[in-house]
Amino acid sequence: MSDAPEIDFGDDVDTAAFEQILDMDDEDDRDFSKSIVFGFLEQAETTFAKMSTALSAMSPPCAKLHHLTSSPNSKEKNLEELSSLGHFLKGSSATLGFTKVKDECEKIQNYGHKKDETGEIDEPDEEKCLQLCKTSIMKAKSAYAAVDDLMRRYYAD
Repeated sequence: MSDAPEIDFGDDVDTAAFEQILDMDDEDDRDFSKSIVFGFLEQAETTFAKMSTALSAMSPPCAKLHHLTSSPNSKEKNLEELSSLGHFLKGSSATLGFTKVKDECEKIQNYGHKKDETGEIDEPDEEKCLQLCKTSIMKAKSAYAAVDDLMRRYYAD
């Protein structure tokens, strides 16, 4: 096995889950896990861009234009899109053990379904759900940046 640097993943990475990915590597290199991790990092960038697009569609430059540019169902449609994107990124980040990214994406998924962060309690206020999504997206991006840095150091890329 190639020598990987000793990195303290802290609470950003579930080491047991990440080691399951590493166990799939060949004995002499980390190419397989590296391709999965860097594939995720690219996927996350694309998904965050889609989330930003969904959010920006909800924020016209002028509040007076809002009622002219959005249909009554556009908030709900965007919440559904955010929920779907959160669900998608939650699954792949969970597989790799990227816990903070997974946790925030789960919240995005729940808020998109007009639920609280646990997914247990209804939250009918769509505007509040959108604001909560924005907050969780910022936190997910921050957690992603930490994981990106850790993985680039781990794979010395």
